[in-house]
Amino acid sequence: MIRSWKGKTAVITGASSGIGASLAKYLSQLGIHVFLTARREERLRDLQAKITANGGAASIFPGDLSCDKARTLLFEEICNEAKEINLLINNAGIGWYGYYSDMPWKVAAQMAAVNVVGMMHMTKLFLPGMLASGKGHVINIGSIAGSLPNQGIAAYSASKAFMDAFTTALHRELKGSGVHASVMRLGAVRTEFYDRARELKNGRSIPAERFAISTDKVNSAFLRLINRPRRVVYVPGWLTVAKYLESTFGWAIDKLGPVLLKRRGS
Repeated sequence: MIRSWKGKTAVITGASSGIGASLAKYLSQLGIHVFLTARREERLRDLQAKITANGGAASIFPGDLSCDKARTLLFEEICNEAKEINLLINNAGIGWYGYYSDMPWKVAAQMAAVNVVGMMHMTKLFLPGMLASGKGHVINIGSIAGSLPNQGIAAYSASKAFMDAFTTALHRELKGSGVHASVMRLGAVRTEFYDRARELKNGRSIPAERFAISTDKVNSAFLRLINRPRRVVYVPGWLTVAKYLESTFGWAIDKLGPVLLKRRGS
């Protein structure tokens, strides 16, 4: 059954580009009022203008989600404008590819602050309101890297594995409450995420970029998920095999992984 989303609300983190921006435009077309946050205010304003020009509703809240105070302020500002939030989409994230020994600590700490702490804190802030109303959905934008750790993405894989475990436990805690928690385990998606990863100090090109899918496929899977909530969804769907690869072929990845990383860096 397709639900009507007209008049509903959604908070989207990391909304200035990529998956976040694409979801913002897509959900606004469904009649959802989107509340958008990211660091780049100019990007947010441009996105807001496009959404409103197409008849949608968007509010923007520039801020750095790696900062506790910024997240708390964001929550307070959104609550002053919205009676309730129906969807929380924890999309903000940082990527980096290369040897962990070469990864600057500043980058690693920021990744943990955004990918892990930011996601947890945003959920902690908005979840009580959802429980009080008896409805709502927390959707965490994850990666197959969370269940398939590989060379070059040690910290990123760990952050997404944390997200997987956190979402699974939360999903089970919320059973029967009317509130749902889900994780979307994505493969590579064609966005500027890869450009930003390369720009970080000591970062390299991420090999998976060549297999990237469009954000349109993520949008379609997202709509199916909010219409039929479940704990986990893989995008594209064939990536469900990823959950078996580590246990079945981990020995091969142990041998090939270091070779692939060295070749990419040469």
